[in-house]
Amino acid sequence: MTRTSKPSQMTMPKPALVLILFILATAVQAQAPQLQCDVGPVTKTFASAPWLVYSCNDGKSVVIVSAPGSPASPFYFMFSPQGGAYRLIGEGTGSKAITDAALSELKALTSKQIESLLHETQAVRKP
Repeated sequence: MTRTSKPSQMTMPKPALVLILFILATAVQAQAPQLQCDVGPVTKTFASAPWLVYSCNDGKSVVIVSAPGSPASPFYFMFSPQGGAYRLIGEGTGSKAITDAALSELKALTSKQIESLLHETQAVRKP
């Protein structure tokens, strides 16, 4: 009977592994630039509700926030570049009917229209 042995695997105590993961996560966060989306706003209407559109300091991303008092509040959408196109995400607890309708309208925007929104926000000058 022949016996084969398995290669030994190094096991690391859990606290050491957690510390290493924490150090790696901290290093990644330190290298990643902080995204600020405070350029603008311009007011636009989506799904018959007012929205405030801001662009971000990466020069490519756009955030669309429900205006104060809007039935869509609180809610936001964000367009961010991904693989040569724009990715759209949204989150909030405003009126589902309005935010769903706004989502449909925003999904229909072309890259050129999104870039136009970005340029409109950049044209707004802060006092």
